[in-house]
Amino acid sequence: MKKSIIFFVLILFLSFHAAAVSAQTQRDWWYTLERGKLMFRQGDYGNALLAFEDARRQRRVMYERLERSLINLLSITEVRRIGDSLDLVERYIQERRYADAAAALAELYYRIPKESFNNSASAALTALGTLKDYPEAEYWIGETYLVEGELSLAMSQFQKAYALRGLLENPGVAAELLYKIAAICQIRQDYNEMERTLLLILSDDKLWSGGNQRQEGGTTPSPAPFETQSMTRTLENNGVERFLTLYRYRNPESADAHRLLGYYYYTRGRHSRAQEHLMFAFLIQNTVIIDEVIRNRFDFTFGATESLTAMEALAVEINRYPLIAAYAAQNEYYKTAYYLGASLYANGKAATARELWNFLATQNNAGEWRTRSLAQLRNPRIESVAE
Repeated sequence: MKKSIIFFVLILFLSFHAAAVSAQTQRDWWYTLERGKLMFRQGDYGNALLAFEDARRQRRVMYERLERSLINLLSITEVRRIGDSLDLVERYIQERRYADAAAALAELYYRIPKESFNNSASAALTALGTLKDYPEAEYWIGETYLVEGELSLAMSQFQKAYALRGLLENPGVAAELLYKIAAICQIRQDYNEMERTLLLILSDDKLWSGGNQRQEGGTTPSPAPFETQSMTRTLENNGVERFLTLYRYRNPESADAHRLLGYYYYTRGRHSRAQEHLMFAFLIQNTVIIDEVIRNRFDFTFGATESLTAMEALAVEINRYPLIAAYAAQNEYYKTAYYLGASLYANGKAATARELWNFLATQNNAGEWRTRSLAQLRNPRIESVAE
């Protein structure tokens, strides 16, 4: 009984020691990264870059040390005789009090569930080696190069960080990295790569891709036939207000990809593709806006009033709340509506196009898109294809 208690206390000691070592070493590179972000936001880009590089180095040094501790443990003759059983290796570590190896496993299990290793010590060692990379640091190094105008270096960093996306603490950053890459492609006028990158973002949009996620290098994802055909028929035959009454889709992560692809395809004369993407972008934008309006006014319902159409009534609410108005401006809400109307007109759906242009013609805040809508209402035309 006494030996069992001593053994239990020993396990607790090793676990706490490992956790303390892990927390201290992690605090070093995490703190360095945060210090670099502060410098970046203050415009001190030179020192920020040094901090991000230091954070990357500190993390690598930490995990190389942990990896070496585990390699040394697994190289012991007695341990080699145990075989590949991770459970037996753990027992050996506890019985012989190998604190460094215990710390290595504690850090590994903090990052990756033990169950994923299938009781394999070699698999655990391989996984520990992959943790040496620091995608967040790579991302911020890329941000620093980007703000300094070093597009090639920034692109390389963003691509490196995306390749390491499995290690990101916030998985949503992966899409942000792709948007950064697409933006640099647009600046370079590498439109084929921009298109490929934006479509890669949409491969995770289950409604668009039909639930079949596209692998990199695979075929272009296409929208789920039934849902999209139904949505398209409603939009084309019953108008935009009926469309927005029947459908809601909240996926802000893919909204910009749909919007940018819609613009791109329209300017290239690919009007059917443009309409598909702009329909999704406009639906997502309106879903976000309507949800936010309801959050501020629980009794709001999307629909026409005695003096206003449903779209005009929604625009009143947009202008009433500064945060919603800022969202509309940031996400080019009125421009999206204009080009959705333009793509519908190009596809022979003039009535729905006029509905959107009539709405924009009443909106002083729409600026250029109000002016262009008024011109389209007077003399509708398909805009020329950009070379």
